[in-house]
Amino acid sequence: MVQPTVGQAVLVDVPATTANLGPGFDCLGAALNLSNHFQLKVLEGGGERFELIIESTEGSHLRGGPENLVYRAAQRVWREIGASPMALEARVHLAVPPARGLGSSATAIVAGLIGANALAGEPLGKEKLLELAIDIEGHPDNVVPSLLGGLCLTARAASHRWRVVRCEWNPAVQAVVAIPTIRLSTADARRAMPKQIAIADAVANLGSLTLLLQGLRSGNGDLIADGMHDRLHEPYRWPLIQGGTEVRKAALEAGAWGCVISGAGPSLLALCPKDKAVAVAAAMEQSWESKGVGAKAEPLQLQLGGSRWETLS
Repeated sequence: MVQPTVGQAVLVDVPATTANLGPGFDCLGAALNLSNHFQLKVLEGGGERFELIIESTEGSHLRGGPENLVYRAAQRVWREIGASPMALEARVHLAVPPARGLGSSATAIVAGLIGANALAGEPLGKEKLLELAIDIEGHPDNVVPSLLGGLCLTARAASHRWRVVRCEWNPAVQAVVAIPTIRLSTADARRAMPKQIAIADAVANLGSLTLLLQGLRSGNGDLIADGMHDRLHEPYRWPLIQGGTEVRKAALEAGAWGCVISGAGPSLLALCPKDKAVAVAAAMEQSWESKGVGAKAEPLQLQLGGSRWETLS
């Protein structure tokens, strides 16, 4: 372990994620080529000091202080390695808007973990950082691809270890993400779900997930279309998203194989052939705007490298 000094700084780049992809509730997620950038700098002062500077029109409601997710994650690293807490400043450029279902909170957690670990000379390995990230977030579907990149299926094994499977994503499959101006907190989206589910719904999701993963691997649109159906969370969350079902219909009519809620929403994810991506994005934007909701839809690529950091002079 290296003792960080005042003024020492690192830049951490963390990608957005889309989780669930329909039937992969709380276990399947993919990193996208849209990133938040976190510049973390050691400050003078006590361990409870955390200054947050947002360089974006989004995130003006976010606050510094010891309860901020970036700082809470950094503190977990310091506790793990036996270091004393230190004052930090985070200067954040937000390209991933908060409360939209694109893993914004996961980017904060991963940035805090990677940044604090880097400032201390990287005493913790990636597997330990994954474990801490999942523990803080409570579920793995966003933080794992945010840290590792690509399409990841994560499950707690019988050995009680978290096991991560990097799944294949055929280049012929194009993701289109539509981000509305409305927000939806993950907590509100989870409260909408039932405490128990029927066995038939669980079995249906297992089958759909199998079809979806095979479709993503092979580029088979028919398998993707049949696989992008969920009975665990989407039936209860669509009513929370203003105009959401109409946007989904517009995406399908424009040529998408399927359209699902991204994470907890309200952003939507469509999968389609590459030559349909522009039309699908335009249809999703226009549908939301016809309901009085501003939105931006664009094709995004799978981000394979995951999070990265560099030292700043």
